[in-house]
Amino acid sequence: MKVALLSLALISTHASAQDTDVFRLTVRRDVMVPMRDGVRLATDLYLPSARHSDSTTAQPVPTILVRLPYGKGNWSAALGDSFFVRHGYAFVIQDTRGRFGSEGVWHMLTDDGPDGQDTCRWIAAQSWSDGRIGMMGISYFGGTQHALAMEGCPYLKTVVPTDAMSNMGYQSIRNAGAFELRFFNWAFYGAAIGSREARDSAIKTRLDTMYANRRIYLRFLPIRPGSTPLRLAPEYETWLVEAMRHGANDEFWKQNDIVDYGDHYQDMPVYLVGGWYDSWGGNTSVNYQVLSRRLKGPVYLIMGPWIHGAQGDSMHGQVNFGSAAAIPDVPAWHLTWFDHWLKGLENDVGRRAPFASKVRIFVMGTGDGHADGTGRLYHGGYWRDEQEWPLARARPTKLFLRSDGRLSSQAPRDASSFSRYDFDPRDPVPTIGGNISFGHGLMMPQGAWDQKCGKEILNCQDPIPLSARRDVLVFQTAALDKPVEVTGEITVTLWVASSSFDTDFTAKLIDVYPPSADFPAGFDLNLEDGIIRARFWKSLRRETLLQPNRIYPVAIRLYPTSNVFKKGHRIRLDISSSNFPRFDVNPNTGEPLGQHRRMIVATNTIYHDVAHPSHVTLPTVPTVATRSEHP
Repeated sequence: MKVALLSLALISTHASAQDTDVFRLTVRRDVMVPMRDGVRLATDLYLPSARHSDSTTAQPVPTILVRLPYGKGNWSAALGDSFFVRHGYAFVIQDTRGRFGSEGVWHMLTDDGPDGQDTCRWIAAQSWSDGRIGMMGISYFGGTQHALAMEGCPYLKTVVPTDAMSNMGYQSIRNAGAFELRFFNWAFYGAAIGSREARDSAIKTRLDTMYANRRIYLRFLPIRPGSTPLRLAPEYETWLVEAMRHGANDEFWKQNDIVDYGDHYQDMPVYLVGGWYDSWGGNTSVNYQVLSRRLKGPVYLIMGPWIHGAQGDSMHGQVNFGSAAAIPDVPAWHLTWFDHWLKGLENDVGRRAPFASKVRIFVMGTGDGHADGTGRLYHGGYWRDEQEWPLARARPTKLFLRSDGRLSSQAPRDASSFSRYDFDPRDPVPTIGGNISFGHGLMMPQGAWDQKCGKEILNCQDPIPLSARRDVLVFQTAALDKPVEVTGEITVTLWVASSSFDTDFTAKLIDVYPPSADFPAGFDLNLEDGIIRARFWKSLRRETLLQPNRIYPVAIRLYPTSNVFKKGHRIRLDISSSNFPRFDVNPNTGEPLGQHRRMIVATNTIYHDVAHPSHVTLPTVPTVATRSEHP
């Protein structure tokens, strides 16, 4: 154990006697906390020590706990270690099992419920702890919060899961049966950086080379056991191979499944933080629906125009959402929540923005569409407080696919009408933005982008719009004669057929800007997307292969959004069968998932006639509530 005393006076401005004391910061590094099976987890402690003491607080304090796989020393400062100590908290950050300084073997979140519980009990037994613990963190270490909340611990009083891993068999790892390749990227990263195997310098060199060449390995999917240097880190290879082969949403994906096991979730205040362009955004909004019914809570939800982990930013990709979109001081934002629930302070929670109501959303799209100083489209938007999610006043509005490429409120009347295209898995539709995290190095740009290829795109370098492809079906409304707000969960219902036993169908919702002086070709702004692997047309829990050329109904769940389509814009829906490398490409052969050796072209058909009225259901909001321009 390493102990560091920092000669920094930490003075709080909060009201309690404890907080107005003058503290020194005591740091204890690499405390090895024992788990129930004897494995020890490396833990750093940031403790407020009294003026005349080097190691203990004047009186016990609440604890902020972070458990993560990305290296505690890499993240503690960014998360606000000394900030929280300055305001009268202990800050505890821990490497999860098998990662960086911790002992044991890594598994995808399955150990994090018991390990979190053991850590929680260990903290509560320390002399500096008052027995009240709150958790925070994004992504994987948002997932460790959900894992502990479902395991339970009496000392855990609140969690703030941000862009957090959950419901992995529904969306965000397996997405309606398709595999999100950002987790191919993650497994290669996890093996090379921070794994127990990477502690051997010779093995690390080989893993680093593999990680540097991961884009090349994408061309040779599926990954087979022993076929890459990933075999040198067997727990990562085993997980990736099994995850890419396991499409059904069954026991394999049970960990952090809040949709089906929400009754396991500990009853406490929960603050769910997500983004319209985040990879876990759909699960965040669904978790609110489950937990707000299940828990006395209270349960809060905030959804901004953010990509993964970017709550402090107001622009990403090629789009600017306005300065109000950013949370200006993320640690202080968390502190307000923790002060209320861990210290009992009366503050903004339940009274003033951004905590005035249990649901707070950023409504995108009210900007004027000019090019800002960085060349980004000014899409704009504003914050709005709501009372529930989905919005009770939203009207499910069906827009039907028509034979002439229109997206219309009028149902089709044709006796027979369809659109047909060939889907070649060797030439998949490129990914241009969307709900992506951990896509760096794979040329998967995150967030909001004009749907046009360019140098940033892995498999489409020329400046050609996706709408020019033969395998992308474009359906769009006429130019709108008045603004239309779409806020809520979105579903695309299609009647489809394929020449193959299995294939994919994708959908993408787009806000089409008309040509302007700054954007002479207009701007095709992606909002949300989705996919379904056709063998899961009947149920996500079991595979049912197609009968070639038979018509089937399929439902594609898009990520949720809140966007105003302004007057003169068009609402557009793109239908295809691939979105690569966001999702793995279906070989169209019907072979077992993740084990195919062949690829064939599938002829896929979308029906849009009176008997098969394919459509998108948009939650449209008839009235607009009072705006708030501050986050």
